[in-house]
Amino acid sequence: MKVIIDPNSGYCFGVVYAILAAEEELEKTGELYCLGDIVHNNREVERLKGKGLKIINHDEFALLKNVKVLIRAHGEPPTTYKTAVENNIELIDASCPVVLRLQNKIKTGYEDALKKNAQIVIYGKKGHAEVIGLEGQTNNNAIIINEKDDIRKIDFEKSVILFSQTTQSKDGFDEIVKIIKEKIKNKNNLFVEANDTICRQVSNREPQISHFAAVQDVLIFVRRKKSSNGLYLFNVCKSVNNRSYFISTVEDLKKEWFENCQSVGISGATSTPMWLMKDVSDAILKLKLLTD
Repeated sequence: MKVIIDPNSGYCFGVVYAILAAEEELEKTGELYCLGDIVHNNREVERLKGKGLKIINHDEFALLKNVKVLIRAHGEPPTTYKTAVENNIELIDASCPVVLRLQNKIKTGYEDALKKNAQIVIYGKKGHAEVIGLEGQTNNNAIIINEKDDIRKIDFEKSVILFSQTTQSKDGFDEIVKIIKEKIKNKNNLFVEANDTICRQVSNREPQISHFAAVQDVLIFVRRKKSSNGLYLFNVCKSVNNRSYFISTVEDLKKEWFENCQSVGISGATSTPMWLMKDVSDAILKLKLLTD
């Protein structure tokens, strides 16, 4: 049996930068706070905790003073920076540059919307760390939609300025744009400004992973359940290969998955470390030896 790790898988550059920034600080001081999980992967979070990383939520952040806190790749709303100044907290800002550019676009778009009696709509997952930061650029006045049923939240007597969470589906975004434009069509003086702000490092993985999954007998997708990007990419795999299975750790593997199997592909979310996928590869080969 042949086991192949998807060459296009592994961390996106935003996650790589955040982890490197954390490791650099931990090597110097042995202690660093991080707002939320630095990456949606339990094993990697535990590894960094072992080096001294302390994961905190926003309530705990508000009580800290005179410490260093890492802002992860997802970015943060303006209120986080305000609290840091008030409490003398030094921020190590590892926000992904793609996310930062999007935050600036939404802030400018919101100011423009106020002048034009328009509304800001964000295609994204309500409560997701990135979306919380994006919403904050609008004083939390943005309308968040994640599926077609959410479109009813939009006031179709106003113009729409639309943005997308960076890790959303391009097809999903295009469908939302089409529906909104149809709703506003023929209404005088109303417009739809659709800003495709999906990260191409994520969206370009769809055709890559689709081809990779299709040519394997079995596809193992490694992701944490919290990863929106991971869920989307796993569903792409499942659509082309019914023998696609997602796991979070090697303990999730089941030997019956590999019956009558000549090739196994391993892939993962942009938050899945390469070392974990290599561990999965080794575990699969051991399972095969046990069943032979």
